[in-house]
Amino acid sequence: MPDEEGHPAVEEMKLGRVLSALADPLRRQVVRELAAEPDGTARKCSSFGLPVSKATLTHHFRALREAGLIRQVARGNSRMATLRRVELEQRFPGLLALMTAESEEHV
Repeated sequence: MPDEEGHPAVEEMKLGRVLSALADPLRRQVVRELAAEPDGTARKCSSFGLPVSKATLTHHFRALREAGLIRQVARGNSRMATLRRVELEQRFPGLLALMTAESEEHV
């Protein structure tokens, strides 16, 4: 059962839900950017510079959170996002490496 913030436990992360969340290029961009940061890096959702409204931004981050890709924590009047790197590697070994390879292909 997800916690009070909507973060699923590792064993509750479902491949279909993760792939659905990653199907959107903007959400993949968020995950790739977090994967490129040092482990544990927390960023404000607005720091990604996505070209969408605040409501759409909220939707994208909720999809990532509910799939288990990120953890969000409230800090003042904003939310900070961190990649659930260890949990993702435990549940879906190699997924982040594939995403990193995808970003390198587009350079």
